[in-house]
Amino acid sequence: MDIKVLVKANFSSLFEKALLDEVSIVAQLKEVKKNDYLIDIGQEMTFIPLIITGAINVFRTDDDGDDYILYFIEGGDTCAMTLNCCMKGAKSEIKAIAERDSELLLIPVHKLEDWLHYKSWRAFVFGSYNNRFVEMLEAVDSLAFMNMNDRILKYLKNKVIANKSEFLKITHNTISLELNTSRVVVSRILKKLEIDGNIKLHRNQIEILDF
Repeated sequence: MDIKVLVKANFSSLFEKALLDEVSIVAQLKEVKKNDYLIDIGQEMTFIPLIITGAINVFRTDDDGDDYILYFIEGGDTCAMTLNCCMKGAKSEIKAIAERDSELLLIPVHKLEDWLHYKSWRAFVFGSYNNRFVEMLEAVDSLAFMNMNDRILKYLKNKVIANKSEFLKITHNTISLELNTSRVVVSRILKKLEIDGNIKLHRNQIEILDF
């Protein structure tokens, strides 16, 4: 599909016509498959991602090399952590990995400041910062105050939203890695959640009932 058509179809409710025209000129279309890396830690930021379809998970890595999910982004949104790195001219401090097959537009980083005279662009950037800030606070609260049962259930519900399906094809090992816990603990808690009627375990997938 022509980029101009894509931009108009997906961002006309967010940006004024003049900005839509500029986005159409400079944007590059990129397609990523499930589990593909879009951004990695230490990568030099040369683009701003605007999500068209799909969902992207954003992770932060601690000093021990363990990954923690911060948030995910869907169609019509961008990554606030990427914007932050672009503002500072710094290298990426996050990993961004496709939750499912996704399409996005890549915007050259210098356009972040060039377009700030557009009211809709400022609202988009600041709105993204605000939304991601709230989601990161929820992630911190989850780590600090929620027990592992609640963390896993919340994690699964977020996966349902990102995948737009109540059936998740996900392994116990993947859950343990993304929540930085052991596979044995995950398996035990999933069984407890099934007994409690929150989920149903199938072969190679999990059905979320309590949603």
